Amino acid sequence: MHLPRPAALLLALATMSAPLHAAEISATKIVPPVSPAHDFFAYFGTGRSGANLGFSVARFDSETGTLTVPTLAPTPAAPNIFIFSTDGSHLYTCHAGRTFQDQPGGGVSAFAVDRATGALTLLNSVSSGGADPGFVSLDRTGRFLFIANYNGGSIAVFALRPDGGLGERTFFDQHTGKSVNPSRQGHAYCEAIFTDATNRFVISTDLGLDKIFIYRFDNKTGALTPAETPFAPITPGSGPRHASFGRGEKFLYVVGEMSSTLTAYAWDAAKGALTEVQTVSTLPDDFKASNNPAEVLVHANGKFLYASNRGHNSLAVFAIDEKTGRLNLVQHISTGGKTPRCFSFDPTGRWIIASNQDSNNAVVFRVDAATGRLTQQGDPVAVPNPLQAQFLAAPANQ
Repeated sequence: MHLPRPAALLLALATMSAPLHAAEISATKIVPPVSPAHDFFAYFGTGRSGANLGFSVARFDSETGTLTVPTLAPTPAAPNIFIFSTDGSHLYTCHAGRTFQDQPGGGVSAFAVDRATGALTLLNSVSSGGADPGFVSLDRTGRFLFIANYNGGSIAVFALRPDGGLGERTFFDQHTGKSVNPSRQGHAYCEAIFTDATNRFVISTDLGLDKIFIYRFDNKTGALTPAETPFAPITPGSGPRHASFGRGEKFLYVVGEMSSTLTAYAWDAAKGALTEVQTVSTLPDDFKASNNPAEVLVHANGKFLYASNRGHNSLAVFAIDEKTGRLNLVQHISTGGKTPRCFSFDPTGRWIIASNQDSNNAVVFRVDAATGRLTQQGDPVAVPNPLQAQFLAAPANQ
């Protein structure tokens, strides 16, 4: 395996030295050569401030679990959480901050992806409408982008242009209120936003309010309206962060950042309603130090759930009872670094890559499909301030 071409990445991103809103381009489709089914680009969002801002891009071999040392493609604004379009031709990310391009709020950017080289070219950027956006997702049609503004306590929806760039804002909602913890829940803190499989409902978690908001979604206009049951509560002081549906979307699993818990809800896809089933700890019984779990993901086989612990610096593994949705602990395993904000399955589901934000490394784990247990594969790979990993199929002989 070889690294993606650093020169190509840097050249494509050099356009970003100009003000971001001036970087409109016309995209050219490139058909890459046939890729080995096991060879992928692995992108890491890198940096919060200071040096090493941008995307770090490595190669990942899903046959061997080998992750190369990545090449940094600098950007003037640090990417936070990011996603690819379904066909891999575009990347969307948010930029934390209280101002962006002299406008209040953080930023959101759209990039075209050169599938042959892995290079990114900025299409355009807009204000997110609220401070410190920390989550982005797409609706199931791929025509609308959802944003959760963490410190802003708000959510927004943007239409996407035919060329993949960001179009007009179609919806904005400012959450208000507070919950029981005065130091962390004095106002709304929107954490995540995503649709259900039917694309009829949108779910948004709010750490500051201890609520999981539920909206109806109009996929023609991009507008949201409160569902008949507009939110599901969670135990006060939990601080709901990220969430993940189980296979078949009968159950939703929500991680409580402040309480180090996972709460399982039954999901009524006809009404758009959540009913609590169970709450369990993400930690071993004997761990008493500070901890803030971050990510929660369900394996594609629907049998196992994984959650990251920042503080205990581990991944917690649970077996899922597919009939009841209840969780049973399988394993805690060290992530091999400090502050695992996010982790990701590779496209085959055979591997997990944990991004250890404060130890500047990423660690690969093999997933046992029968038991769900994880085994570290190789040594940690140096990645500057990694937040999250995402994958794209890579062409051969690069």
